[in-house]
Amino acid sequence: MRSGHRPRRRPGHRLGRRFGWLWGAYGTSALGTWLAFGAFPLIAVQVLHAGPAGVAALSSVGAAVGAAVAVPLGPWVEFRRKRSVLITMDVVRFGALLTIPTAFVLGALTLVQLLLVSVVVAAADITFRAASGAYLKTLLPAEDLLVANARFESTAWTTTIIGPPLGGAAIGLLGPVATVTADAASYLLSALGIRVTGGNEPPPERRETAHMRARDLLDGWRYILADATLRPLFLNTALFNGLVMAAEPLLAVLMLGRLGFTPWQYGLAFAAPSIGGLLGSRLARPLVTRFGQHQVLIATGTLRALWPVGLAFLQPGTGGLLLVMGVEFGLTLCCGVFNPVHATYRLQRTATDRIARTLSAWAVTTKAATALLTAVWGVLGGLLGPRTAIGLAGVLLLATPLLLPRRTAGPGPHRHLLRPSVR
Repeated sequence: MRSGHRPRRRPGHRLGRRFGWLWGAYGTSALGTWLAFGAFPLIAVQVLHAGPAGVAALSSVGAAVGAAVAVPLGPWVEFRRKRSVLITMDVVRFGALLTIPTAFVLGALTLVQLLLVSVVVAAADITFRAASGAYLKTLLPAEDLLVANARFESTAWTTTIIGPPLGGAAIGLLGPVATVTADAASYLLSALGIRVTGGNEPPPERRETAHMRARDLLDGWRYILADATLRPLFLNTALFNGLVMAAEPLLAVLMLGRLGFTPWQYGLAFAAPSIGGLLGSRLARPLVTRFGQHQVLIATGTLRALWPVGLAFLQPGTGGLLLVMGVEFGLTLCCGVFNPVHATYRLQRTATDRIARTLSAWAVTTKAATALLTAVWGVLGGLLGPRTAIGLAGVLLLATPLLLPRRTAGPGPHRHLLRPSVR
């Protein structure tokens, strides 16, 4: 063997056993989530006979209150071992979701309980994401973060493709409560998988004074807004995700109502294009290796904003269905590349002792913005019609690339991490 030549490690083993268990846990819970996709609204309508106001509250109020509940949890996560937090949040979600089939069997299920469970799950989701980012950064060296995030992204799109059809079949055979039970079980399995990762995680430094703990509540936002690269990326993410999600209910009304598409056509229009996300996640690392992290972030962040405006031209029939599938494929392809690069860029730019608070602030803001914009676009859809409101969201999305960071990070302790690494 030549001097200086390193044997290549097999791709399947290069991130190690501990990451493999974490990845498996993520895939299990993601599949459970997509199996239960839409289960809460179905339970509200079919079991509890709730009206539009009750269903809307489940999707908007639950997420917004859950985000508010998660605000003080960011600092709490920062000063605790992250693996323990991940396991705790999985167990919390398991317990909360399990109350639904239990109450259903006892004939005691109510809309208030569904709303409370949605709040608990939303808060636990945000806390889990904050802890998982911090844990991943301690688990892997900086040069492996993009590979890890690309694998998470690939798994997310794979479960998006297979989860809803399986969940729909399960709902048809067993009812929506059965898929909630499966979702609860997935969190228990995820907790067990994370428990098996093992390893010795050093305890973080603790802060003792109540004054400092109070200031910690806003530290995540202070850190983001003070950083010249994180700040525009943060605003871009919140606005982009909020506008895309705000248009989805109006698109459902337009397709399933006025344009006469059947439920299976509506499901196909969003399930099939998810292949684009899977493909994009596979392209992320090769593109970064060739063009650089910042260039790929800007290019895909710009391209993903160009697609949604096309939905304003939706017409009935096969042509309309193909239009939706084409738009969604292009959108998910760009997002499939952008998301892991964005997640890696954010981790690398954030100091290790600030990751949990930063990610928590990021997730809280994104969820709150989505809830607010969804409510606003619901009003606009009623006033202007769903097609016009969808078109307005698409036009506003065209401006979101202006919020992307236009230059790489300035001098700082993490500047060297922003260069693409090649192995």
